[in-house]
Amino acid sequence: MQDELPLKRLVRLTWLQAVIIGFIFYLVASNTDRPIHHLIAYTVLTMTGILLVGYSDISLMLVLGKRVSIRSKRFSFLRRFLTYPVSIIIYLVLRPAFGYIDGINWSFWDLGSFAAFVGSGIVINTLITLLHDSVLLYEHKLRSELEVSQLKAVNAEAMNLALKQQIHPHFLFNALNTLKALYHKDTHIADDYIVHLANFLRASICHQSVHVSKLKDEVDLLLDYFEMQRIRFGEALHCKILLPAEALDCFYLPSFSLQPLLENAIKHNNFTVEDPLDVVIEQNGTWLLISNPIQKKRIKVASTNFGLANLAERYKLWSGDDIIIEEENNIFSVSIKLLNHEHRNYRG
Repeated sequence: MQDELPLKRLVRLTWLQAVIIGFIFYLVASNTDRPIHHLIAYTVLTMTGILLVGYSDISLMLVLGKRVSIRSKRFSFLRRFLTYPVSIIIYLVLRPAFGYIDGINWSFWDLGSFAAFVGSGIVINTLITLLHDSVLLYEHKLRSELEVSQLKAVNAEAMNLALKQQIHPHFLFNALNTLKALYHKDTHIADDYIVHLANFLRASICHQSVHVSKLKDEVDLLLDYFEMQRIRFGEALHCKILLPAEALDCFYLPSFSLQPLLENAIKHNNFTVEDPLDVVIEQNGTWLLISNPIQKKRIKVASTNFGLANLAERYKLWSGDDIIIEEENNIFSVSIKLLNHEHRNYRG
């Protein structure tokens, strides 16, 4: 990110400092026996000196900023190396004007007044550079925070895409194996399976770059996947979707959230026509609840750990929330908080 000087802030701060110091000087000097016109002239000259020093510092920063980074040590060194001589010269140039107001004709070699104006230039330049430094530090902090947030966003995008890619190869591997088996049994059923597979893949591709999908779209994806599994398992597999119509259109979920849950239930449970697996999807307040009876297979199923782990990672990445996984009263359930707006960040 290219560094830029916050010119408006620097100029406003310079004027603010000139007004404050000028006002303080006027209050202090008003307690003396100086004529009012002398006080006003001294105040104007004091403010002029501060403004000249302030603008010279800003001008030097602009020149140096074209050659070196404003965050570098070299920039800081050169700026101080140049601003102090410039501020001293400014106050020595103003020295005759101050003498004229008081009716004093200082010679150049008057060491007392010379030292006083050199000291004034050093003090004023120190105050101005410190205040300007505070503005630069604040600007650097804002830019650093912006850079960090942009890096986090890019990293989150990369992680999200990588996690999504875990779903498709895993799903396709299972789908093609199933399709191969079906063609050996019944070509008409295999053709139906291909239709649902094509619908599912078409929807998946359309939502590939989408972080969050409408609940209705997620349910449609799930139904295509369920129809494919129903072809395989027949009446041994049931899926009840008990969601009100308004919820389908009002709520959102991270993309590809429901299909892995049904896949997980199929993978880890034993079911037959006599003892079917009933998967229920329902709304519980602001949460989506997916549950099924625990009918664990006696033979341990090899798992690539893409299902729940993938969903938990993607949901945490996008929403900042955790999914709730419970096993109670022989019921396995997963709860996912429903999102109410597709363009919210949800983190924080």
